[in-house]
Amino acid sequence: MEIRRLEIPDVFLITPVRRGDHRGWFSETFKASVLAEHGFTHPFVQDNMAFSAAAGTLRGLHFQAPPHAQAKLVSVSKGKILDVAVDARKGSPTYGRHVSAELDAEEGVQIYVPAGFLHGYVTRVPDTVVQYKVSDVYAPDCDGGVLWNDPDLGIDWGIGASEAQLSAKDIAAQRFADFKSPF
Repeated sequence: MEIRRLEIPDVFLITPVRRGDHRGWFSETFKASVLAEHGFTHPFVQDNMAFSAAAGTLRGLHFQAPPHAQAKLVSVSKGKILDVAVDARKGSPTYGRHVSAELDAEEGVQIYVPAGFLHGYVTRVPDTVVQYKVSDVYAPDCDGGVLWNDPDLGIDWGIGASEAQLSAKDIAAQRFADFKSPF
């Protein structure tokens, strides 16, 4: 596995090695011992999968507050996304800043988003399937969100508000200026 830090040093891109032949390829997409060598010591306890029918489906910016804060290891098994992580850790030198990465099934690159970050993604093509491991179970009482297109965050999603396919929860999310970080 190749592990590369992004501009916010606690967010990583992970590229699993693919070994192929005339039949296709094989890849280890998760190996705890390799990730532990790079400081990933928490266990992942739940796997999630999301299917998005339309290009422009936007999910985020979501977080889960302590005591059920979640780190995520995100990959795309079909299609392509732009994945975004916003630092929401009080006192962090990168608080309020974001990083993004294109992830697709073809290349198999994954992104590791630690607890304490807002997270979201937008699908670039129809019929996209996103899978992610999380370090804590879903806890509805700890679930929250921040408005995906908040101008204070300045995230370029590559789509406008009229093109975004959003849930009612994401439409009603709070502004970043109103967000009281639990991290």
